[in-house]
Amino acid sequence: MATSLKIDDSLKGRVHQLATQRRRSPHWIMLEAIQQYVEREEARESFKQEALASWAAYQETGRHLTGQEVRTWLNTWGTEHETTVPECRK
Repeated sequence: MATSLKIDDSLKGRVHQLATQRRRSPHWIMLEAIQQYVEREEARESFKQEALASWAAYQETGRHLTGQEVRTWLNTWGTEHETTVPECRK
């Protein structure tokens, strides 16, 4: 699938300069930028959907941990006294 992309002369010059510095083609630079953007936005959307699902589960069950409970648990990671995840409560 071929797709054309129109960019202004200033951005085009910056892409060409970066391509020269990196010893890559302008096409490679633009493709890399688009791939990284799409991956970042997909991860952001996934995080958002997970947060919405967590909120819905909390609204339904009321089960939760406080921020302090989570911090206390996380602070044990990698120590001799590492604990298991605390039980959620209502």
